[in-house]
Amino acid sequence: MTFKSRLLSAAAGAAALVGAGGAYAEDITVGYFLEWPMPFQYAKATGMYDEALDATVTWRAFGAGTEMSAAMASGDVQISVSQGVPPFVVAASSGQDIQIVDVAVSYSDNDNCVVAEALEIDKDSADELAGKKVAVPLGTAAHYNFLKQMEHFGVDPAEMEVVNMNPPEGSAALAQGAVDMFCGWGGSLRRALEHGNVLLTGEEKEELGILVFDVTSAPASYVAENAEQLATFLAVTAKANAMWNSGEHTDEMLPVIAKDAGMDLDATKATISTFVFPSTEEQLGDKWLGSGAPAFMKGVADVFVQAGSIDAALDTYEDAVNTGPLEAAQSEM
Repeated sequence: MTFKSRLLSAAAGAAALVGAGGAYAEDITVGYFLEWPMPFQYAKATGMYDEALDATVTWRAFGAGTEMSAAMASGDVQISVSQGVPPFVVAASSGQDIQIVDVAVSYSDNDNCVVAEALEIDKDSADELAGKKVAVPLGTAAHYNFLKQMEHFGVDPAEMEVVNMNPPEGSAALAQGAVDMFCGWGGSLRRALEHGNVLLTGEEKEELGILVFDVTSAPASYVAENAEQLATFLAVTAKANAMWNSGEHTDEMLPVIAKDAGMDLDATKATISTFVFPSTEEQLGDKWLGSGAPAFMKGVADVFVQAGSIDAALDTYEDAVNTGPLEAAQSEM
């Protein structure tokens, strides 16, 4: 445990002692994605967060993780759930003081690139993508995914026409034949697959070291000043994840999650079945927040520097991970 995490754990404990009433000083606004079904949405829709926090939680939907970073920088949003690691890295590399406080979801099969079926290009003919037009939400997990896949296939992105589009617009452009390839996630990816094929499966990407996971992030100032509130928020999230992972509450949770995500039941079931929600114990291990996340962020940053997407990477991203609130949350469960 780092000094910073120990300090925040102590702060959370102290706050719990003096705040016997359990009330918090302020209401919060939390960012999330539609068409991205997760167990926390059951807790969101049923009021579990409001009850545990004794505060009003306002939820704000975003189109991309880069928009979450901007909202946190402006102070409009205090917590972002399921922000992609690449947009987090872009923000942190530019000097924005934000921190990862938990691993929201791992989803190698639910963030990918789709090539228009008319091109008949697969992994054995991927070199034919040179000169083609691709819709990519820049600075996101999908962008990193795209760059790493092109690196694997030996295709120079500079030889392609890369258009910055959020996934909903990108999948529509693919369907209309306006782009040759789409990169994105969730419902947009599902719709894109109706008009094309992936080059690599999630398992194939993982074998190449292309991990895909999202985090819960927050401004460092919020984390430092609201340790108890954040720990309680994360504890509710962990409880919802545990309920889902048990397999005993699927029938109860799935319709609620689907409605909140703005999806039909079948689409929700198909999407969430490809997600993995690590326990707090797993998140605090070396694979994730212990040492894996900082090392992975450094790799992402270096790739973005090489691609010209950011000017420079930090020497290390260890200070961008703060396990104190999650450790405090674990003690609440």
